[in-house]
Amino acid sequence: MLEQKQNKAVGFFEGLPIEDQASFIDHELIMPIPEPQDILVHVKAVSVNPVDTKLRQISKKQNVLRVLGFDGVGEVVSVGSAVKKFKIGDTVYYAGTTKRSGSNQEYQLVDERIAALAPVKLSIETAAALPLTALTAYELLFEKFGLIPQENGNTGQSILVINGAGGVGSILNQLAHWAGVKVYATASPKNFDWLKKMGVDYPIDYHQDIVGSLKNLGVEQVDYVAALHDIVPYFDPISELIRPFGHIGTIVETQQEIPINRVKNKSVSFDWEYMFAKTDYSYKMESQGEILKLIADLCDQGKLGSTLNKVYNEGINADNMKKATATVETGHTSGKVVVSGDFNGKISTKYI
Repeated sequence: MLEQKQNKAVGFFEGLPIEDQASFIDHELIMPIPEPQDILVHVKAVSVNPVDTKLRQISKKQNVLRVLGFDGVGEVVSVGSAVKKFKIGDTVYYAGTTKRSGSNQEYQLVDERIAALAPVKLSIETAAALPLTALTAYELLFEKFGLIPQENGNTGQSILVINGAGGVGSILNQLAHWAGVKVYATASPKNFDWLKKMGVDYPIDYHQDIVGSLKNLGVEQVDYVAALHDIVPYFDPISELIRPFGHIGTIVETQQEIPINRVKNKSVSFDWEYMFAKTDYSYKMESQGEILKLIADLCDQGKLGSTLNKVYNEGINADNMKKATATVETGHTSGKVVVSGDFNGKISTKYI
């Protein structure tokens, strides 16, 4: 029976530097059994997000293996008694939750409300690059900023995206462009071709004066600003560029106070976006499955492209997870990094 099988996993017992041999280890867990609204997924591909690196780095030593991983793609092999959306054999994708063990395990429990059928025209690797960043981008644009989630539904609107070449920026640019918004985005000039591929109308060199760069394009103000990097160093130009009654949003926490008073007299709205808030607080969880269904449809229609940049496809194991995580930790990678294949690592005996 399925529940008697061993469940291979990649995790750690302590947050160690990625160079450390024990920063990730191959291990075995007990096979999970679905609760009524769960699907059990045989994981085939995962991506590595900045949140994975952050959570690993701050983790204290513990006796229980910690398994991270949020983006996942795999096959449904068992369903809970109340599951209605999926059946055994379906290929699904999802972004998971901070409240349960993650996708870096061979068999993972996922609440059916936060999953969707994976795009049929994408490989498992390209699909695995999408969920977390797509949900973050969609929620910021259409739930927080209030843009209309329809093709060309926001003609005449404009957005400045800070850190436009990263994982979230790469999908946010495309969604904004699809929705009819004119997109200005910052990045290093070496990533300008990537920005244009991802739907950016006007790439901006983040090394240069952003206000001056936009004025050279004839732009005095924008309707929305999405700060996908520490917002504090950018708040002066953002304050100047944001239009009265516009929206500023960010996804990155800061250790410094954000001087929001500077835009008070413009009646500007400020929005935080954290896609795990819905699952952390059981708030409209089903909306994430619905968003991912739309994303899959747009991908299958050729209106959105995957933000995949690099793949480690020789198996999901500690060695490849270290390589992928080291790539993400450089902070200079455009798009997403994915690990795929069988869970084929050598099980560690050091911690058993």
